[in-house]
Amino acid sequence: MKYINLRKKPDSSHFFTLASFIFAAAMLLLGDRVLANAVLRSMFSCQAQGLGGVVPTLPVSYQQGINLSFIPSGEVIKKVWLNDPSQVTMDFDGPMCMQFGAQQNMNTGDCKNSAANVIQLRRIQKLKIPGLPNTDNTLLTVITEGQGKTKLYTFRLLYEKAAPDYHTLAIYADPPSSGDKPSCVREPQ
Repeated sequence: MKYINLRKKPDSSHFFTLASFIFAAAMLLLGDRVLANAVLRSMFSCQAQGLGGVVPTLPVSYQQGINLSFIPSGEVIKKVWLNDPSQVTMDFDGPMCMQFGAQQNMNTGDCKNSAANVIQLRRIQKLKIPGLPNTDNTLLTVITEGQGKTKLYTFRLLYEKAAPDYHTLAIYADPPSSGDKPSCVREPQ
C-alpha cells in the first residue's frame, strides 16, 4: 500500500515559473505603453492650432531637444516666427524661411521654397539681445501648407531645466467629422 505524505509541500517551481511569466508579459505590455508615451506625444491639427480654445505648450530644455513633426499630417512648414530667439535654437529637416523678432524684414532662408516637415528646438543659455525682456516662455508661430490649405499654429515654449517627458510632438491630420469644422473647434459665443 502506498502512503501519501500530506506534510510534503507542493512543488513551488511551477508556481514561480508561472508567476515570472505573467510578470514578464505584463512588463512587456505595459512597458511598451510607458515607453511610447515617453518618446512620442501626438495631437490633431485642430488641437495644435488652438481651435479648441487651448494654446499647446512645448517644454524646451538644456538637456535634450524636442521635435515638432508635421510628417503625419502631410503638411510642409512654410515659415516660422520665434518671438524670443535669445534662449532657443531651431533646426529643420529641409530648407526653411524663418523670421526672428517683430521686424518683418528680418527673414532668413528661401521663403518660396521652404519644404521642412520637422522643427527641432533646444534651449540655450540666454543671449543678451538689446530690447528683449526677461521671460519664462516665448511664442513659436508656424505656417504650414498641405492638402491645398494653409494653416497657422502657435505653441507656447516653456523654458525648463529638466528634460521633457517626451522628445517628439507629432501633429496628425484631423479625424473626419460630420460637419464642416473639425470636432475640436469651439463655436464663438
